[in-house]
Amino acid sequence: MNVPFCTCTDTACPFNPVNHDKGCTPCIAKNLKEREIPSCFFKAAGGEKPTPDWHYEDFAALINSLQEKKEK
Repeated sequence: MNVPFCTCTDTACPFNPVNHDKGCTPCIAKNLKEREIPSCFFKAAGGEKPTPDWHYEDFAALINSLQEKKEK
């Protein structure tokens, strides 16, 4: 399925919308189950990801690092 706003480049992932006709639902469900944030949220936030993983805490670390840069 073509999801115009999907920015995920991991097309090998079975949850990527290019690999089925269910849109973003499988990706979101997988991420919720594993306490992770989809890569599209990280990309939308911008900046360089400061941690190797995709968990809630990793997203918070990205947002915090962006905020610190903004305050300088």
